Amino acid sequence: MSLVSLIIALLIEQAKPLSYRQVVFGPVSRLADTLDGWFNTGDRKHGVLAWMIGVGGLVLASGVLYALLFSLNPLLALALNVLVLYLTMGFRQFSHFYTDIQLALRMGDVIRARNLLAEWRGRSSDGLSSSDVARLAIEEALASSHRHVFGVLFWFVLLPGPCGAVLYRAAAIFSEHWGRRNDDPLQGEFASFAQQAFDVIDWLPLRATAAAFAVVGDFEDAVYCWRTQAAKWPDDGMGIVLASGAGALGVRLGMPVVESGEIADRVELGTGDEADVDFMQSAVGLVWRAIVLWLVLLLLLGLASLVGG
Repeated sequence: MSLVSLIIALLIEQAKPLSYRQVVFGPVSRLADTLDGWFNTGDRKHGVLAWMIGVGGLVLASGVLYALLFSLNPLLALALNVLVLYLTMGFRQFSHFYTDIQLALRMGDVIRARNLLAEWRGRSSDGLSSSDVARLAIEEALASSHRHVFGVLFWFVLLPGPCGAVLYRAAAIFSEHWGRRNDDPLQGEFASFAQQAFDVIDWLPLRATAAAFAVVGDFEDAVYCWRTQAAKWPDDGMGIVLASGAGALGVRLGMPVVESGEIADRVELGTGDEADVDFMQSAVGLVWRAIVLWLVLLLLLGLASLVGG
């Protein structure tokens, strides 16, 4: 059922892209704000309670609904899985920016590519060269493919029904939404559990994504970059994904760039050539090959369960 649900959800998402921020991020963020208003006294234990009610409640509700629908008709349970995957994962959360940037660079329109990248990342891209734009776009695409595809997929496979997908997406939104207020010491204490919980939840998926990139790309370089470079990235978890992806593609990511008129000092990831628009296309292929790898693994698991049964 997992394999069928995933294929159907991906096909629907390609045909009818979802307005993620309006349909998913907005409502869950409002739930987080409501719980913040009810429980936030600056105490960490109240943050734990609010997170358990919010994230745990959503996971529990999805599990109960799945069990109820499955008892009525397995096809209803399948439909719920498809709906939840459609809401919680998808390439279209980032692919339109990536495709437009790629097209602009191929047309030689660096200014448009910079503007699109700035809109995507939420920060100035003035002064970036075409190679800088391609490099940053590849980084964003690899990171987004993990957040919006592989992370959700990992937990969807691991937990029954749609519970895993709901857990990953809700935990990510709570961590991001509450984490924006860390400058306030009281808010930081309240939000600390949400961020730590998501770090734990994302620990295995990050490594599964990096491993998938290594398997479908240049394995030796991916593993080498993962082992020697990932820990130097500011976010060492996402550094694993970016380092493995850079090694798998044979491209150099990271490195200093000019942002908002200042040079951002970033470590180098990868050991290959300078990023360009052709490597952007290669990154798309890498992500799709990793998806196919997951589909094959799910198929094999399904066949093994049938044989074992």
